[in-house]
Amino acid sequence: MGFEVSDLNAFYGKHQVLSQISFSMEKGKLMCVLGPNGVGKSTLFQCILGLNRQHDGKIYIDGIDIEKLNVRQRAEKIAYIPQSHQPVFSYKVKDIVLMSTESTMDHLKGPGKKQNEMAQRAMERVGISHLAMRSYTQISGGERQLVMIARALAQQAKVLIMDEPTSNLDYGNQIRIMSQIKQLSKEGYTILQSCHQPEQAFLYADEILVLWQGKVLIHGTPKEVLTQEIIQKIYGVDVEIKSLNNDRIRVCVPTNLCEMWSKEEKK
Repeated sequence: MGFEVSDLNAFYGKHQVLSQISFSMEKGKLMCVLGPNGVGKSTLFQCILGLNRQHDGKIYIDGIDIEKLNVRQRAEKIAYIPQSHQPVFSYKVKDIVLMSTESTMDHLKGPGKKQNEMAQRAMERVGISHLAMRSYTQISGGERQLVMIARALAQQAKVLIMDEPTSNLDYGNQIRIMSQIKQLSKEGYTILQSCHQPEQAFLYADEILVLWQGKVLIHGTPKEVLTQEIIQKIYGVDVEIKSLNNDRIRVCVPTNLCEMWSKEEKK
């Protein structure tokens, strides 16, 4: 399912947050959105999800203008995975996942066999079926994020919007979550996620979109985008890009550390 944003402008009241945002994605691609805090990454996602109505321009999924879709139809095409989720009530993990199948339910009957099977398959897919009867509030942050991914899969939408999916997770859980996300893209899901770690974007993304001052600064492959100049511009820090394993890996190192190491080596 292809995805396209064309000439998107977004506002909060009279304040314009995004200006002339245009990009497209092919089915089965993982795109990371980079940019400093407050640049408009979350606003972009809200426009796509229909949560911010103060925008113009066009957003297409598989060639269909999403403004022509009702809430149920949009939910069939797009699923959202938030940065964090803290429910008021202590629902079981299975119930959290099951809630996302609402668009397939007969509302007079509630979830049935079909919806329960969808939830079960989604939990098995991300390896959390053993948590089904656990309280969502009593599992780890990494497990909760996997629950959110399972919830999105049970919704059966093929476009996934993820807002910093590894935020506040430990290193091991970051790798587990990103590995799951990458595998989903290989299975045909189209994934748009925000990210604050350039190295993570380089390792996992097929494409990187950089937002700067509410506009698209650059859009391209990780090798094209992850440069010293771009990192310095958007984050305001001096870095050197170190390449490893024949440029299969790139690491951002603060310039002052490189200078410090150089002086120590000369002693």
